Amino acid sequence: MRVVGAAAVVLGGLIAAVTGPLDLSKGSWAAAYLVLVAGAAQVVMGSARRRWPRSGSDAQGWAQFASWNVGNIAVIAGTVMGSTVVVFVGAALLVVALVLAFVATFRLQGRADRMLLLWVRILLVLLAISIPIGVALSAIRNA
Repeated sequence: MRVVGAAAVVLGGLIAAVTGPLDLSKGSWAAAYLVLVAGAAQVVMGSARRRWPRSGSDAQGWAQFASWNVGNIAVIAGTVMGSTVVVFVGAALLVVALVLAFVATFRLQGRADRMLLLWVRILLVLLAISIPIGVALSAIRNA
């Protein structure tokens, strides 16, 4: 997760660099999304799994990784295509990934730095709150 997240940050930076010269209408949004959601958030989730390896099974980790990345691809593709349905499917996959990540934090009681664990949980909740807002904005934009 950390490697793919870091790659998304770099890709977002590259998209930001070419948005103006290529006159990409959704380029700045895509760049910010890649850096913040697909990238930075994934780096944090991957770092949490690395720091607390017993927070869940390998299958749960792979399910989280797959749903997060496929969900992000769907959100970006749906936004570029103007398809609220594809954005909604991607958002649903992101919710699955966040639930897996959040549930994994409850297996850490007594084994984790409480303050760091609190910040990871806060990030997960903020991401979960942002999903319906993003879906609503997509629906308004594509109406």
